[in-house]
Amino acid sequence: MDHKLLDDINEKIRTVMAQSPAADLEKNMRAMLGALFGRLDLVTREEFDVQRQVLARAREKITQLESKLAEIESKVKA
Repeated sequence: MDHKLLDDINEKIRTVMAQSPAADLEKNMRAMLGALFGRLDLVTREEFDVQRQVLARAREKITQLESKLAEIESKVKA
């Protein structure tokens, strides 16, 4: 099939859809979903990744401190 024909059909479908109630329905659904997600305690992927890195560093530091504490306790007992 000719690409121009497909492009013309696609453009006509978009024009019809933009003028139909389906466009309003899509806008209303987006607004409803946006409001619903706004009420949920969701975070972005970027925020999640940052917090995951913070947690990994905290775990590493805790492991280091536990090791130092065990070393100090063994010296005190000796």
